[in-house]
Amino acid sequence: MTRVNENETPTIEPGQRPSALPRPPLFKRPLAVTVLLALALAAAIAALLYWLYARQYESTDDAFIEGHVIAVSPKVSATVQRVYVDDNSRVNKGDPLVELDSRDYAAALAQAQGNEASAQGRLREAQAQVPISQAGIDQAQAELHVAQANAQNAQSDLDRFLSLDAQARSKQQIDNATAAQRSTAAQVEAANAKIAAAQAQLVDAQTAVLTAQANLQAAQAALQQARNNLDYCKIRAEADGVITRKDIEPGAYVQVGQPMFSIVQYDVWVVANFKETQLADIVPGQPVDISVDAYPGRHVTGKVQSIQNGTGSRFTLLPPENATGNYVKIIQRVPVKIELDAHQNDDSDHLLSPGMSVQPSIKVR
Repeated sequence: MTRVNENETPTIEPGQRPSALPRPPLFKRPLAVTVLLALALAAAIAALLYWLYARQYESTDDAFIEGHVIAVSPKVSATVQRVYVDDNSRVNKGDPLVELDSRDYAAALAQAQGNEASAQGRLREAQAQVPISQAGIDQAQAELHVAQANAQNAQSDLDRFLSLDAQARSKQQIDNATAAQRSTAAQVEAANAKIAAAQAQLVDAQTAVLTAQANLQAAQAALQQARNNLDYCKIRAEADGVITRKDIEPGAYVQVGQPMFSIVQYDVWVVANFKETQLADIVPGQPVDISVDAYPGRHVTGKVQSIQNGTGSRFTLLPPENATGNYVKIIQRVPVKIELDAHQNDDSDHLLSPGMSVQPSIKVR
């Protein structure tokens, strides 16, 4: 085979195949160079467009759905008679959930009703004594007036006898007048004492009324508590939602505050933990596009509601102690609450539940 100089036109010897000729270098092939330049330009344009698009958003994959979870527990201790729900049952506010054995509380209600009626009777009796005591005071005051009049007459008679000449009066007359004066004076004192006693009886009657009123209020409070306890035997849903973590069966005895199940409400939001270096352009009110890991292709919308005043690590059970000699700077994350737009969780087949992972993208520019 004849060696061909790179600067000379290659010749084909007899019997030599054209494919065996050496290919020219890449920079001498215009078509290849054009294609490469076009691809590089397209990549640069794509990168520029992506940068221009991406700089408008701040996103994170450290984000989760949060919501209101109501723990349902009894307010009275009793045996469970009926359970109307099961795990993942959907309930509306006011729906019956559990019915407890109410016989003991019905008996307690009847007893409280009797105590309340008895307290009302004692109050009426005490109130009836007040006018009687007042009448006793009036009678004693009337007797005092009579005694005072008699005492005044007796004193006048005594003074008149004493003013007479000694020969015009007898010793018996003086003695009788003196005795009458002393007797009527004693009657006045007795009338005053009777008034004081009647007034004391009136105070006692008024005190008895106040005591009876207090006893009636206590009986009424006990009656209301008995009614509440009987009503607590029928447990109803406090809000719309879905039953989760059911741990109760008919026949079980439940204590006050014992968890039976939880109601997860439909009202949910997103808590996204953004790096502190991403917070410069995030402000409340900015629109957010949210993708849900559990439902590929589904997006919901919302807006930034607020930014927590403190990093997530600051509120942990054991906050990190940075004042040490082995300090390593770590970028902290700050929770951002994102409120969903209306009707974003209305799809009953794809409900957003607390704990689900999401990826929010906040439009900051």
